[in-house]
Amino acid sequence: MAFSPGTRLGPYEVRSFISAGGMGEVYAAFDPRLGRQVAIKVLPPALAELSEFRRRFERETQAISRLNHKNICTIHDTGTHEGRPYIVMELMEGQTLEQ
Repeated sequence: MAFSPGTRLGPYEVRSFISAGGMGEVYAAFDPRLGRQVAIKVLPPALAELSEFRRRFERETQAISRLNHKNICTIHDTGTHEGRPYIVMELMEGQTLEQ
């Protein structure tokens, strides 16, 4: 289930869909509390139902949050929306690795 523009995930307002991969859907969003653009990665519904994938998603979040590098997105927040965990991170502009 893709989130449409205007959908709120916690305090964040989805602006647009960016991409999807095996472990999540990524959206551009806005954080009204701090007035900044962010990216939100959301675990897909089918995987959110499986405890092993939820744990993997949590481990990924914890691992990334410990890293500090200009080419790695900074994690700002985490949460859950309708049973689906999400990660709020820095929105990095530019091309994808595929491009």
